[in-house]
Amino acid sequence: MTAKNKPFFDGGSNIAMKVPPYLFAETVDFYKEVVRLPLLEEFPHSAVFEFGANQLWIDKVNNISQAEIWLEFKTDDVNSAAAYLDSYGVTRRDEIEPLPDNFNGFWICNPANIIHLVGRDD
Repeated sequence: MTAKNKPFFDGGSNIAMKVPPYLFAETVDFYKEVVRLPLLEEFPHSAVFEFGANQLWIDKVNNISQAEIWLEFKTDDVNSAAAYLDSYGVTRRDEIEPLPDNFNGFWICNPANIIHLVGRDD
């Protein structure tokens, strides 16, 4: 792959903190009550906070034993990004969480097993 085919990558606006159910309420309360970040939305299994220029999603996830941080990449060309990342042996993790049918993107992980969503920069 030549430099000409290298897609543009940029950090996305979403950061997801996946937490086990037994830590969910306490974690949400920490951001809401202790550090008092602005709460943007709240759902039964998620809370979304303003986190500077980003949004911090706290998600309750069954079957995990410790918290995980998931990050987002935006790209100008999802197909080129997929081919480019594949050429470097980057592991696709599309099984990790279903994406909406109309979402143009996919999941990967970095060498340290941090999950990243790669999606179109619209």
